[in-house]
Amino acid sequence: MTTTRLPLFPLNTVLFPGLVLPLNVFEARYRAMMSDLSELPEEGPRPFAVVAIRDGRESSLSGLGLPEEGERPERGPADGFDPEDPMRSFHDVGCVADASTIRPRPAAEGFEVLATGTTRFRLVSVDASGPYLTAEVQPLEEVAGEGAGALASGVLRAFRGYQKVLAGANERTLGPRQELPDDPSVVSYLVAAATMLYTADKQRLLQAKDTATRLAEELRILRQETSVIARLPSVPGAEFTVRPTSLN
Repeated sequence: MTTTRLPLFPLNTVLFPGLVLPLNVFEARYRAMMSDLSELPEEGPRPFAVVAIRDGRESSLSGLGLPEEGERPERGPADGFDPEDPMRSFHDVGCVADASTIRPRPAAEGFEVLATGTTRFRLVSVDASGPYLTAEVQPLEEVAGEGAGALASGVLRAFRGYQKVLAGANERTLGPRQELPDDPSVVSYLVAAATMLYTADKQRLLQAKDTATRLAEELRILRQETSVIARLPSVPGAEFTVRPTSLN
């Protein structure tokens, strides 16, 4: 089993390969992580591991940007997660992110980061002994599975229908028809990221055993969601019920 150790950035959302992840980093533990990553050559990969939180807090109570009220105890890299074993707070499968841009904010207030998901991994262990969490991760190969090509075509058609009814329910105009990819794995990740789902549902799609399995589940979800939304007069603010707010 080949593994590698990477900085670990837990979030209340799921990152998929090929998708862009903007981050506003201000907590001490994540500032230290980005400071270390920024020392790597900009033209090369600057990888870190992103994993969705199963049970815990994304941000430290001392890192919410609120005025300090007296002395607060120093909080460690695992603050907000299981104190005995932080790994229990995270889902088993995550995505490696490559930080293409790490821009310091004025007055040492943190970093603006732009990263892109690259490959999936399975979480093997988590280490909280340093200034930020690190994880030993095992890369996961993307396997096509049987019938992935045909499923991708069906998912794209279903996604178009989903977009149409969602725009109508929110009384919005559907934008110009965009060219969508035809690579089954890319389709599976793009649709998973673009569909309004709870984190647990997105996580289930991320860790599907192969592309075909992911696409089949997406086809089922899209047909179900399209049917439900089509019966509703409107979906006011629906995106706010499923899109997590990231404080980092």
